[in-house]
Amino acid sequence: MIPDLSVEIGSLKLKNPVMLASGTVGYGNEISEFMDLSKIGAIVTKSVSLKPRKGNPPQRIVETPAGMLNAIGLANVGLEEFIKTKIPFLKEVNSTLICNIAAGSIEEYVECTRILDKEEIIKAFEINVSCPNVKEGGLIFGNDVKAVGRITELVRGVTNKTIIIKLSPNVANIADFAEAARKEGADAVSAINTLVGTSFDIYTRKPKIKNITGGLSGPAIKPVALAKVLEISRRVDIPIIGIGGIMNWKDAIEFMICGASAFQLGTVNFVNPAAGVEIIEGLINYCNKMSITNITDLIATYKI
Repeated sequence: MIPDLSVEIGSLKLKNPVMLASGTVGYGNEISEFMDLSKIGAIVTKSVSLKPRKGNPPQRIVETPAGMLNAIGLANVGLEEFIKTKIPFLKEVNSTLICNIAAGSIEEYVECTRILDKEEIIKAFEINVSCPNVKEGGLIFGNDVKAVGRITELVRGVTNKTIIIKLSPNVANIADFAEAARKEGADAVSAINTLVGTSFDIYTRKPKIKNITGGLSGPAIKPVALAKVLEISRRVDIPIIGIGGIMNWKDAIEFMICGASAFQLGTVNFVNPAAGVEIIEGLINYCNKMSITNITDLIATYKI
């Protein structure tokens, strides 16, 4: 018997809870050589901003003992080029497309969403609030609960599509930010974005990353991510998309037990590009073994 793996994120219905995280699969064309993207629940695009961004200078990726540090700097082709050269390929992929939006001002978030809302292939927006506010001296939007609420409110005003707010873990109470997003119309939140980390060369005594610090991802952050998802699920009643160190189907199920309705695969895509399809198979086998007919029955079933 094949269990029902479909899940709902706001008005969005996914064939399964497996999503490919923003920034780890480009715009989908590279990883399509290694896996059948039509089997995946959703693809989240690399961040798109209004204008092209070169990102940070290299070195900007460093492997760590249990993951990786990256300081890519949201490098992307920009909105115009995305629509012109990336959307055509994505239209051929039989998977749900979610567009991740990055910005340096609240107005830019709104404008990007407004323009992309016209693209029928895009079914939802993931708003990356872990961006520096260029108008306020570089303060990170995602560390200001009022800014997260304001961005959500204004983006909600220009689209009826599903809005997902991607939350930063580098805050004291992540549930406060999830609640602010919910109040202003977010359909879901994704958690967590990367943790801040660094790494040094002991011989040169210099940072291995040119930017000095970067975002830590991979298995090292999984316990933190699980705790953040659990915190949100106890407070907020909108769907949560779990992110952070998922390497196999067992990790994915942990996130669902903690309260995630779906989950994103990030660092594992660099190690095993076929992980998404393998995890789907693992979910099916687990559900059959545990006599689970609908995978949604797993959500927030933690026992305390």
